[in-house]
Amino acid sequence: MSKQAISREVEGLVNGMEVSDGAGVRLLRVLTHDLQRRLDPFLMLDEFRSDNPDDYIAGFPDHPHRGFETVTYMLDGRMRHRDSTGQEGLLGPGGVQWMTAGRGLVHSEIPEQQDGLMHGFQLWVNLPAKNKMVDPWYRDIPSAEIPERDTAAGSHLRLIAGCVDSQPAAIQRLDTEPLYLDVHLAGGQSEFFAIPAGHNAFLYVYQGEVQAGSHEQVVGQRQMAILANDGAASGIRVSSLQPARFLLLAGKPLNEPIAQWGPFVMNTRAELEAAADDFRNGRF
Repeated sequence: MSKQAISREVEGLVNGMEVSDGAGVRLLRVLTHDLQRRLDPFLMLDEFRSDNPDDYIAGFPDHPHRGFETVTYMLDGRMRHRDSTGQEGLLGPGGVQWMTAGRGLVHSEIPEQQDGLMHGFQLWVNLPAKNKMVDPWYRDIPSAEIPERDTAAGSHLRLIAGCVDSQPAAIQRLDTEPLYLDVHLAGGQSEFFAIPAGHNAFLYVYQGEVQAGSHEQVVGQRQMAILANDGAASGIRVSSLQPARFLLLAGKPLNEPIAQWGPFVMNTRAELEAAADDFRNGRF
């Protein structure tokens, strides 16, 4: 984390949109459909956070996916996963599930608690055309298996995907080469985070507020900052007067057509129609 590197600037701020999904789960949709081209390969980011069981208890009953990957990161609470391949797992606090839907599966995500705080994120990452019909795959990563590191300035990092200063994160993915960090920023400190050249990138503040870029753009709680693609910049500088927490994400754009119909993300309308037909006829 170099002190002399050139920082990207904040291109724009996004306030999330309150929506209801699944069987009535209330969440904040931060990365929406209109940003998919700008933030390619990322398709969606949701934050769910509530201590009211009515907001989450029904969960996400059986639903299909094809053509992309889902990444669920839990901060608080427990979520039970089951899918049509026969896989089942329990995602607990601090854990991550990385799932490749590929050619298609049907799965459910149901909270395994009756009360208390449920807080986490779901990210959708696109797959290249060559991999959209691969066999489904997933990996549950318990909190203890996610690499962590402390910086000299006192910040704490959780390395979900990618690499930081040659230290690999829990997940490495080809083609999109995602970087996914959960940053606990120390108050009164400045940190520089390297981002590969050419990657689209953003950060999302989920606690406190930060100042990002050399212009020190304020990014408030539950705001997303889209980071400019400056060829001379090698990362992003972030500081805060008070302790703050945010997600930092970056990925290599696929630069392919995006065709989406709900839970199916392909490259053409014909592929979407085939996905819907396969689902209706039990071929997932």
